Amino acid sequence: MAALQVEAIQLLRSDTPVESNKRAAEHLPVQSHSVIKKICCIGAGYVASTFTSPTSPPSCPKNPDVEVTIVDLSERRIQAWQSDDLPIHEPDLLEVVQSARDAIIEGRKPNLFFSTNVDQAIKEADCIFVSVNTPTKTIGRGQGRQSEMSYVEAAIRKIAEVAEDDKIIVEKSTVPVRTAERMREILAANCRPGVSFEILSNPEFLAEGTAIKNLLTPDRIIIGSLNTAAGLSAAESLVDIYATWVPRNRIITMNLWSSELAKLAANCILAQRISSINALSAICEVTGADIAEVSYACGLDSRIGPKMLGASVGFGGSCLKKDILSLAYIAESLHLPQVADYWRSINDINEYQKDRFSRRIVECLHHSLTNKRIAILGFAFKKDTGDVRESAAISIVNDLVSEGGSIAIYDPKAPDENIWYELESTSPDIKLLHERVTIYRSAHEACVGAHAVVIVTEWDEFSNKTKAKPLPAVDATTPPRTPLATVAPQEGYIESKETKPVAGRVDWAHVATVMRKPMYIFDGRNVIDEVKLEAMGFRVEGIGKAGTVRVS
Repeated sequence: MAALQVEAIQLLRSDTPVESNKRAAEHLPVQSHSVIKKICCIGAGYVASTFTSPTSPPSCPKNPDVEVTIVDLSERRIQAWQSDDLPIHEPDLLEVVQSARDAIIEGRKPNLFFSTNVDQAIKEADCIFVSVNTPTKTIGRGQGRQSEMSYVEAAIRKIAEVAEDDKIIVEKSTVPVRTAERMREILAANCRPGVSFEILSNPEFLAEGTAIKNLLTPDRIIIGSLNTAAGLSAAESLVDIYATWVPRNRIITMNLWSSELAKLAANCILAQRISSINALSAICEVTGADIAEVSYACGLDSRIGPKMLGASVGFGGSCLKKDILSLAYIAESLHLPQVADYWRSINDINEYQKDRFSRRIVECLHHSLTNKRIAILGFAFKKDTGDVRESAAISIVNDLVSEGGSIAIYDPKAPDENIWYELESTSPDIKLLHERVTIYRSAHEACVGAHAVVIVTEWDEFSNKTKAKPLPAVDATTPPRTPLATVAPQEGYIESKETKPVAGRVDWAHVATVMRKPMYIFDGRNVIDEVKLEAMGFRVEGIGKAGTVRVS
């Protein structure tokens, strides 16, 4: 048995992940894989939305008997999941949850449940997903860089304490490479006699704002396992769940450590692309080049592609910065200082971009914000989500408050309490913060009496453009059909032909009547048509475009 396993592992070193696992399976004793009927998800945060997929309409016909129970210690959060006021905003999520939780589709039974009874859910489950938070450490060795793994450890200890029979445990949280090894040590030291566990890595690659689309039509599903008979069998059990709605050729099985590293690597490479285009935007503003045209030209290169090449005030969210810090710390721990420095520089560019944007606002407004009102449109880190973690708006607001400005914030989905939490957590003077910051219920209210409007989140309602149809595929022999002058490639907009305001959009003509003169708009996401707004009397400062003030 041991010799066969060694031979299988040796085969892995020269093949692609898909082929290597297939060949490993061929050289190991045949072991039928179990059928997963009950799934327990520990953690009801953002990642919990991924567990609506096995119960969602596309997979229901083939998964009618798969029960998913999402558990959390927070009774308030669980109650929110059981209501129609979900704890997170995500387009189409409520409809998917209702269809599985409430069985609103005729002829089906509910198979999505939410509970605070963690012990019972663990005991009954065949497969347990660990999807708890892994933030950056705030104390101790590695603080500010290393991932905080106490929540994962607590979940694993709870599983070991409660489980009465064999379980498949799946890492869903973003974790450092070789975390499964530490999980196995905890389980071995604390589990009941005769109970065994197989650990899989199944990282989520969803993007907030498009999570349901990502879940139902994913680019790929990654499942990592040990290359043992038991490990490969457990992986196949999870493959069967996904295969009810995901084509088999998009379900990739691979080495457990490779899977763990893949999520960190993907986020860091995405952040690198954003910081690269933002670094170029600074050059564009000084030279007169247009970042939209530069990114469009680069995106036509098939080796690069158009995604994540939209210049902006900077990236945010719970993943990119945290995962870069984690990967840099891992590199440090492996005595690779040059690699760590490279990845840290991605975050450095992001912080530079936010600072550069704030300084541009102050310089345009005569180097002082005293007795000036600034409207901040958007506080979520991106559109179509209420998530404000690591949002660029946090730095922008704190910078403008420190310059003496009075700040009026509006975001259509970000909860007020979350906005205040992030601002208070980063503000050097909380009393001053509350004196100078107000949150409003509409963009028009926030703009009344404002000396400047700052667009920080690319919500559609802030744009005065209409969405374009997707651009046709372009190859080396086919010139683009849309003139470069009208293209904002990352946002998918073209010049609007409408003369009346679009329903649900900011009426910029009305805003012009309530703002103070001169009227500045600082477009941190390049989502507005500056030509049309300048015709109304606005002075527009975008990202990566030469404007009134050039900041090196």
